[in-house]
Amino acid sequence: MDDLIKLDSVEKYNKLFGLETLHPMVAVIDLSKATVWPEHLKINYGVYALYLKDTKCGDITYGRQPYDYQEGTIVCFAPGQVAETEMQKDVRPAAHGILFHPDFIRGTALGQEIRKYSFFSYEAREALHLSEKERTTVMECFRNIEAELEHNIDKHSRRLITANIGLLLDYCLRFYERQFTTREVSNKDVIVRFERLLDEYFDGEAPLENGLPSVKYFADKVFLSSNYFGDLISRQTGKTVTEHIQDKLIGRAKELLLSTSQPMSEIAYGLGFQYPQHMSRMFKRIVGCTPNEFRMQGA
Repeated sequence: MDDLIKLDSVEKYNKLFGLETLHPMVAVIDLSKATVWPEHLKINYGVYALYLKDTKCGDITYGRQPYDYQEGTIVCFAPGQVAETEMQKDVRPAAHGILFHPDFIRGTALGQEIRKYSFFSYEAREALHLSEKERTTVMECFRNIEAELEHNIDKHSRRLITANIGLLLDYCLRFYERQFTTREVSNKDVIVRFERLLDEYFDGEAPLENGLPSVKYFADKVFLSSNYFGDLISRQTGKTVTEHIQDKLIGRAKELLLSTSQPMSEIAYGLGFQYPQHMSRMFKRIVGCTPNEFRMQGA
C-alpha cells in the first residue's frame, strides 16, 4: 500500500510544498509559490481543504473514483477523506485555496453550520466548474482571508476569519446548487452511506436509547458482514470503523463543550457513553486534555 500522509495540521501541508505558515490553523494557499512539489501524494485529510485549480496539473482519485476536474474548477476535501494525486511530469502545480483545521471553527457559527456545505462530501465527485465572474468572487474571498491572516492576531481575528471563510463557502454553495440543480444522486458508495449513518445516529435519540454504536450496527445497515465492512473502510480511508466512530464522538463532544453550558456528564450520556469517565478517558487519549480543560481553553 502506498504511504498515506495523515494531514493533521496546516503546517504539515505547507512543509509538503515549501510554503510559509502565517497561522497555525488556517492557510490561504498559492501553489505557484511552492518551492517543492511531490509527484505523487496520498493524503488522509485532517483539515478542511478547498482548492481553485488554475491548471489541470495531475489526476485526483477520491474515494476510489476519479475526480472530475479541469482548468478553472474547485475541488474540496473534508477531515477523514482520502485523496490521491498523481502530478504530471514537468508541470508545476498552479492552484489557490484555503485549508483550515476543524478545531478553529468549533464553537463558532461556522462550526455549527459546516455540515450544510454538501460539497465537503464523497458524494460530490464532480468538481465545481466556475464562470470567470464566479472565479473573481472566489479569489476576492481568498484575498480577504489572507489579509486577516497577515494582520496581527487580536480578539477579533477568529471571528473575522471564520466569517470570511463562511462567506466563501456560501458563495461556493450557491455555485454548486447552480451547477447541480438537475444532477441525480445515485449509486451511493459505502463511505457515503457510512458518513450519513454516523450523522443520523448522533443526530437522533439512538445514543440515549442504545448507547455507543458498534461496527456491526453500521455493517448491518449497508448489508455487509462486519469483517468485510471494516476491511473496506480501512482500505479506502486508512482508518478503522472504530476510529471513525471515535472521531465523530470527539467532534460532537468538542462542539457541545464550546457551544453549550451542558455539564460534561450530561454531554457524555447524550452521546451514548455509559459512564462520563469513559468519555473523559477517550477524550484525553485522543485530544490530549480532559473535556473540562478543553472547555476552559476555548472560553
